[in-house]
Amino acid sequence: MSHLVFFDLDGTLINRQSALSDALTRLCRSRALAPDAERWLRAALADRATVGDFAQLRESFGLEVLAADLWQEYVDLMSAAATCHPEVLDGLARLRAAAWTIAVITNGAGDIQRAKLARTGLAPLVDGVAASGDLEVRKPDLRLFELAASRCGVSLAAGGWMVGDNPDGDIGGGHQAGLRTIWLRGRPWPEGLPAAHHVVDHVTDAITILLNETE
Repeated sequence: MSHLVFFDLDGTLINRQSALSDALTRLCRSRALAPDAERWLRAALADRATVGDFAQLRESFGLEVLAADLWQEYVDLMSAAATCHPEVLDGLARLRAAAWTIAVITNGAGDIQRAKLARTGLAPLVDGVAASGDLEVRKPDLRLFELAASRCGVSLAAGGWMVGDNPDGDIGGGHQAGLRTIWLRGRPWPEGLPAAHHVVDHVTDAITILLNETE
């Protein structure tokens, strides 16, 4: 019997914040950005990044370089800085060995999210990926969950699990999609949002729960 699990990417399978800090430090150095431009960029990209952010940076601070070139450099630096703990990779491999179907459902531009998956070694362990940039909708939109399931060749109707750190996008979205949920605690929990089925401190704890489901 196959089981389905959706994983969030940033803040769940990888540490986006440490990668972001490193990538922006390198980008600002290579482009010799002024301190005020660097401050603006770090604030703008705190939660997500698009090529439009770099177009605004270029316009606001009178940069000569094309926004597309800035974006591509950011994508390259961000994917190079992204890391995934070996125990997470091992855990996903164990899920696959136990006949789990693994999807990644992530808010973000498709090119940068897939570059991070490839660079960290996550890509070969994942059956399907849906990024918000693919449909121009973001979690908790049900369409993103449906896309991720279809790219794995399965249906949401069969049920499954959602694992993530964002209460609204991951847990709220998972509930709307009819999934059982595991929350990685850290962010404030919104009032009125139904509780996750499980709460853990690390994604490896979530993987242990899932593996216990198939024992």
